[in-house]
Amino acid sequence: MAELLDVSPTNYEHDTDVNLQLGELDFTSEDFLLDEVDVHIQENLEDEIVKEALKKGVDLRHYSKEIEQELLKVENESVQDYIKESQNIASLHRQIAACDTILERMEQMLNGFQGDLSSISTEIQSLQDQSIAMNVKLKNRQSIRGELSQYVDEMVIPETMIKSILECPVTEDDFKEQLHELNHKINFVKEQSFRDARACLDVKDILEKLKIKAISKIREFLLQKIYAFRKPMSNYQIPQNTLLKFRIFNEFLMANERHVAKEVRDEYIDTMSKIYYSYFKGYSSRLTKLQKELSKLFEEAAARDDLMGVEDTAKKSFFSSKPTLKNRSTVFTLGNRGEILTAELEAPVIVPHAAAKNETRYSFESIFRSLQFALMDNCCREYLFLSDFFMVSGSGAQNLFESIMGKTLATFIKLMEENIQDSYDSIGIFLSAHVVYRYQSIMSKRNVPALNRYWDTILNLLWPRFEYIVSMNIQSVRECEPSKLGHIDNRPHYITRRFAEFSAAIVGINASFPNDRVNRVLGQLQAEVENFILKMAAEFPQRKEQLIFLINNYDMMLGVLVERTSDDSKEAEMYRDLLAARTQEFVEEILAPHFGGLITFVKDSEVYLERNQADKLQAEEKRVLQIVRGFNNDWKRALENINQDVMRAFTNFKNGTQILQGALTLLIQYYHRFQKILSQPVFRNLQIKHELINIHHVMVEVKKYKPTF
Repeated sequence: MAELLDVSPTNYEHDTDVNLQLGELDFTSEDFLLDEVDVHIQENLEDEIVKEALKKGVDLRHYSKEIEQELLKVENESVQDYIKESQNIASLHRQIAACDTILERMEQMLNGFQGDLSSISTEIQSLQDQSIAMNVKLKNRQSIRGELSQYVDEMVIPETMIKSILECPVTEDDFKEQLHELNHKINFVKEQSFRDARACLDVKDILEKLKIKAISKIREFLLQKIYAFRKPMSNYQIPQNTLLKFRIFNEFLMANERHVAKEVRDEYIDTMSKIYYSYFKGYSSRLTKLQKELSKLFEEAAARDDLMGVEDTAKKSFFSSKPTLKNRSTVFTLGNRGEILTAELEAPVIVPHAAAKNETRYSFESIFRSLQFALMDNCCREYLFLSDFFMVSGSGAQNLFESIMGKTLATFIKLMEENIQDSYDSIGIFLSAHVVYRYQSIMSKRNVPALNRYWDTILNLLWPRFEYIVSMNIQSVRECEPSKLGHIDNRPHYITRRFAEFSAAIVGINASFPNDRVNRVLGQLQAEVENFILKMAAEFPQRKEQLIFLINNYDMMLGVLVERTSDDSKEAEMYRDLLAARTQEFVEEILAPHFGGLITFVKDSEVYLERNQADKLQAEEKRVLQIVRGFNNDWKRALENINQDVMRAFTNFKNGTQILQGALTLLIQYYHRFQKILSQPVFRNLQIKHELINIHHVMVEVKKYKPTF
């Protein structure tokens, strides 16, 4: 230790010599870079001490020796300090050695601990793997336990089920609940049998016996309910509603014994088919009989001869047993019959014996509506029952429905065909077609397509018949000769009134369900009626009388159309234009006898002015003077005569007032045109200024004139 700490000057110097024996520096060596030396020198020159020394002019070599001496002195002092502290350093050395020993033992202990921890980590990983495996096994066993428990529960047949199926009446809720459970177990056992489950052999026999017992009880119950339909005067809707409460029975039969389900269904089809056929055949025959009996008392139904162009005063044929109608116009009038499409559309059906007792007369469409409403109501109820109870839809439900109602529908179609072909009531046929449209809409809202083909068949019977009847009326109007109608006047003709009432009825009803076939035949009838009106007008010798006749007829047709239909219909617009044209012409006609001179002068003068021939007006001064003075003398009497003519010609006060006002307006317009002509330079010296002032006052009075009817 002393040797290690021997730092005597001798040794130091020796060591110094050893350490400084580094060889001589070769400043010419290629490894020594002069650039680096320059940099080093430059850095030393930047030193603060060197700068200070250079600043003071100190000799650097002398200064260097001083520095070396000072360093040597400091070094010797440091060595002495180390010698003084040698004991402490030795003690520190021993402590460090002891610490090294302790640290070595700690290192060994830590290495042992590290090994132990590695072993523990391996054990923990092993335990974790075992825990995961045990958790998976636990979940698997729990899952197996749940499945197995459910399997056992579904496989086992409880005693309560056996007792309920064997002893409970089928109407009790307990029987239905256990029947549902039995059906579930049967399906489950079938499924497990396909998987070769041996447990199925233990319960299969019991389930089969329970199934047979349940089917037997269900079959007996359903057949009894179906047989109850056959009782006279029974309301079959009550047992139907009862069956709907037990639709699970049919589901069970369909799932487990289809031939029994088919037996029940066939029995139901056979029973209901006969019931519906009997009911509707009896009901339709009683209504038909009632209609025939009442027809003998009330002669109001339209017949073959009740046509639009037939004269009201036509005599009964010698060979005809049917008297003519007292009022043929009712054949073409809608009246209250339109309520069949609104308030009476879903009204209760006609009761034949009550109608016979009260001698109530029903129209064609009322009988038709009652039959179709009864059919629609029953068919909707039956279709929905079949879909619900027998679990069918689409084509299956339609086929099942037709197997029940097919015979009844065929009978109805035949009956409707006979009734329709015997009818000449065009409005009744038309109303019946729109009854069908509305019933189609009702069934569509109820989502019942059962009668779609039936409705199409009925419409295919109604529309051709309607067209045929209208064509008969068209032909009757076309063949009607005005010369054969006897005396005629300028009032609206009864054929025109018939057409107006008929057209308004058809147009008003057709607006809800437009039909091009109706528009076509109605347009043909309208054209024939217009031709007839023109032919009738031609029978009057004077144009004025012709215009009065045309205006009265057009006004009547327009009034009926506006009252029965909308004001903006194309038919109303057409007659409005015709009425306006004829009215304008009539106004000219009634003004001409009284103010013809004024009107003719105005028209002639305007022609001259248009042709730039104003000089020709110079010769008209005398004519102007006569016009002005004649007007002043006769205007009041003329207006009174016009008023009386209009009053006699037009029975419609409103129309007469409008025509008279139109005449006065036209007269005022002619006056203003006359005044404009007199303002031309050629009439500048006209000597009738005071008369013109008078005529101006006359025009003021004309504007104030009120018609008197």
